[in-house]
Amino acid sequence: MTLEILTPDKKVFEGEATSVTLPGTMGFFEILNYHAPIISTLQDGKLTVRADGKEEVFLIKGGVVEASNNVVVVLVEGIEHR
Repeated sequence: MTLEILTPDKKVFEGEATSVTLPGTMGFFEILNYHAPIISTLQDGKLTVRADGKEEVFLIKGGVVEASNNVVVVLVEGIEHR
């Protein structure tokens, strides 16, 4: 899937991913390739991107996520790369 992580200031991540784990307001959830369309709010917490056998971890400050047609866009208020 194609993943974009954006803040109000910049694009933090753009590329292919096999999965992304997100801190939803109702708990953590994972989006995989060809996930059904979804829009969800996010709370502060750890966002994990998995691609090519590697993991990247970001600490986010709230936001929203939209997944549709194997494209996932994450809009966050703030972010810190780990």
